[in-house]
Amino acid sequence: MKRNFIAGEWVKGDDCAENINPSDTRDVIGAYARASRFQATEAISAAHAAAPQWAESTPQQRAEVLDKVGSEILARHSELADLLAREEGKTLADARGEVLRAAQIFKFFAGEALRIHGGLAGSVRAGISVEVAREPVGVVSIITPWNFPIAIPAWKIAPALAHGNAVVFKPADLVPASAWALAEILSRTDLPAGCFNLVMGRGREIGDVLLEDSRISAVTFTGSEVTGRRIAAACVSRKGPMAKFQLEMGGKNPLVVLDDADLDLAVDCAINGAFFATGQRCTASSRLVVTKGIHDRFVAAMVARMSALRVGDARKPGTIIGPVVDAAQLREDLDYVDIGRREGAMLTGGHFREQIDGKSGFYLEPALFVATTNDMTINREEVFGPVAAVIQVADAEEALAVANDTEFGLSAGVCTTSLKMASLFKRKLEAGMVMVNAPTAGVDPHVPFGGRKASSYGPREQGPHAAEFYTTVKTAYVQP
Repeated sequence: MKRNFIAGEWVKGDDCAENINPSDTRDVIGAYARASRFQATEAISAAHAAAPQWAESTPQQRAEVLDKVGSEILARHSELADLLAREEGKTLADARGEVLRAAQIFKFFAGEALRIHGGLAGSVRAGISVEVAREPVGVVSIITPWNFPIAIPAWKIAPALAHGNAVVFKPADLVPASAWALAEILSRTDLPAGCFNLVMGRGREIGDVLLEDSRISAVTFTGSEVTGRRIAAACVSRKGPMAKFQLEMGGKNPLVVLDDADLDLAVDCAINGAFFATGQRCTASSRLVVTKGIHDRFVAAMVARMSALRVGDARKPGTIIGPVVDAAQLREDLDYVDIGRREGAMLTGGHFREQIDGKSGFYLEPALFVATTNDMTINREEVFGPVAAVIQVADAEEALAVANDTEFGLSAGVCTTSLKMASLFKRKLEAGMVMVNAPTAGVDPHVPFGGRKASSYGPREQGPHAAEFYTTVKTAYVQP
């Protein structure tokens, strides 16, 4: 059984859970400990005790730790990618990309540890100088989702440590293997005992502990909007000092296809954004907003391309769409497919395949709805699976209005050959990230990630902007 990591030691949990391969439900990856509430509190105590030592470490010490982690991930990327594909259902090619991205993130923040800048300013009072510095916030709770089981932990853990904070990390209970592997790599670095802690288990069992303890200075979370709102409420209403919080909570992302778009490129963007990674990305293109002049050709090309998307075992060569992550998510996706049918949309695909190549798994063919309107449930609520809907609009003006008519605002895209239209949509799309002639999913680790409206709250993740969350600013007035 794989154990939790608390105060520099591997410790048993009160319970454990089997990790099941969604491509082959007979395949048990391993048993992973679930931490108790008491153990979660112990992890916080360990982090609180270790935080001052790590905060006083040199930038070079922090850089070397993070660089070592990135180097080991790179050296083991094939092994880690196979593990990721096996537990989450992402194709092996996508899993390799995610693992390499995690390595790049650690390498980037190794450099950021050496680039923590302050500033000097003149005072309005004679003889006084002003210094502005960034300092660690203290202990950070990191709560991550199941859909990117190594990249999202990396882009939270790496900046937290780079900026001198101690960490209590709780991965999604559904995918503990990749998180445990990352923790094991971190356990063999020169981090002080207690500076990094791993507590696996259910959010309903230990989540409140990681929010309500007054020794937690900041909470960073990626997951559902419902849980995000609960985290926000807990951080501001707890006894003692309030905690900073950073929330990434999903999207209902539009990809606009205008009449002048390159059809092949637009279809490539839509297929990738809507269906790759089994549609299990908060940046997925779930709403395809298409102007009437290109609509019929676009739909025909999409249907033709969908027929070539091979669904199967995530680790089998040639698989393009892996399984849905588990039975519960599959049921939810199929429920939305039924809702779309009942609302009158026309459906291509969306069939459950109980077995492929003799293996039982959670296989769902990509689903494309046409003849939909933006007020349908399937266009209002996030469907976390390979399900997309086409909305026909009259022109670019209506396309922009429909694209922005959502409570979410994470990612948005436009396909056009017009520089004028590209510039217009970059300015007017109400999203934190805008893609022009590129899929709505897929971002770089060195630039800001985050959205607007109900998609995100708090400072941006990744890149130099991560400092806004993981540090606090101190202004010092000095009179010699």
